[in-house]
Amino acid sequence: MTRQAPDRNLALELVRVTEAAAMAGGRWVGRGDKNGADQVAVDAMRAMLSTVSMAGVVVIGEGEKDAAPMLYNGEEVGDGTGPACDVAVDPIDGTRLTADGAAGAIAVIAVAPRGAMRDVSSVYYMEKLVAAGDVADVVDLRASAGDNIRAVARARGERPQDVTVCLLDRPRHAKLLRDVREAGARVRLITDGDVAGALMAVRPDTGVDLLLGVGGSPEGVITACAVKALGGVLQGRLSPYDADERRRALDCGFDLDTIYTADDLVAGDDVFFVATGITDGELVQGVRYGPGTARTHSLIVRGRSGTVRSVHAEHHLDRLSALGAVDYSQWLNPSEEEQ
Repeated sequence: MTRQAPDRNLALELVRVTEAAAMAGGRWVGRGDKNGADQVAVDAMRAMLSTVSMAGVVVIGEGEKDAAPMLYNGEEVGDGTGPACDVAVDPIDGTRLTADGAAGAIAVIAVAPRGAMRDVSSVYYMEKLVAAGDVADVVDLRASAGDNIRAVARARGERPQDVTVCLLDRPRHAKLLRDVREAGARVRLITDGDVAGALMAVRPDTGVDLLLGVGGSPEGVITACAVKALGGVLQGRLSPYDADERRRALDCGFDLDTIYTADDLVAGDDVFFVATGITDGELVQGVRYGPGTARTHSLIVRGRSGTVRSVHAEHHLDRLSALGAVDYSQWLNPSEEEQ
């Protein structure tokens, strides 16, 4: 029997999911409470997911059910009709960015046919290299940062000084940061949100040419969906943080020396990737609020066609709440409830 693929119309249902998460989490921007922001975004995303025409299973979520009472791995989502899908979610990619009111926080969902996404949850971290498609043949995760920077520069007729590398600002990246700077490249340090960082490396006109370093493995699968749809390159290598995690990875059949590509992490091209801005960034604008309204900006990508849509929407919050899927009054006016 032929496997049913997600229909292209699913994209417009999925953007409502990330819009709901962004509008809920957006009211918590700059409030210093990343857990509070994440919780309301999860609640809004789960509520809206229940209306989507698919029989979805969360492959990449907040962890196992007992450890993560949020959108957990294995949770069934959707209304049970339509195609059987794997679902990867990150209600807020950049919870710290949201809490601090910093740039680059997004709400994210990716969907592929059932069985397409690889479950890498046994290993929390992954070393990654992400770049645009025009340099896919010249970059290599096994090479040094300097070699990759010089390869990108040569491929584009530039100098290493023209290349910008995005890195998570973490102590584990101290040597990598020195290597990047010694190669002459510029650096974009981010405190959180390496899905957004990877997307900047793939999309044009963001000022970022490469993403390097160790980030979350679940985020690597979400990024793979976006990279496949956008035509970029992702190379990843699992990076266990201790002996117990290394043992779990080996027990799950992972080869810790293998370089995984986007195709290894997500099979086929029937993928959708949707991101809605929570705070302003290079990719999308953050949520804007007015009297009874909210404006959102989303990026919708369909893998099969390669179509990228930039969607600006204006939402009337009372009308949305009346439709019943999400009661926005719970989350969109926390300051008023405190007065």
